[in-house]
Amino acid sequence: MSDETGVVRNEDESRYEVFADGKLAGFAAYTDRGTLTVFTHTEIDDAFGGRGLGKVLAKAALDDVVERGRVIVPVCPFIAGYLRKNPGYGDHVRWPEGTPAE
Repeated sequence: MSDETGVVRNEDESRYEVFADGKLAGFAAYTDRGTLTVFTHTEIDDAFGGRGLGKVLAKAALDDVVERGRVIVPVCPFIAGYLRKNPGYGDHVRWPEGTPAE
C-alpha cells in the first residue's frame, strides 16, 4: 500500500479532492461567488481517518484559492477551524457574519 497523497481541484464538481493510495479519500466542497470562494463542507472517508488528510486537503485548497487571487469564506466548520489554527491566511479571509475569527 502506498502512502502517496495528492489534492486536485475538480471544477466540474466544485470541490477539492484528496486522494490516498490511489483512491478518493475526501473532499472540500465550495461555491465561487464573484471573487469569493465559499467553503461549504469538508469530508474525509472514515476508511482514511487518522492520517491527517483533512489538514493536507485544507492546506492545498486554501493555498490554491490564495494563489488564484480569490478570497476565502469559511462556512464549513473544518475549514474555519483550520484557518483559526493557521493564521497566515488572514489577509485572504472574509469571515461570514456572526462567525468569530478566533
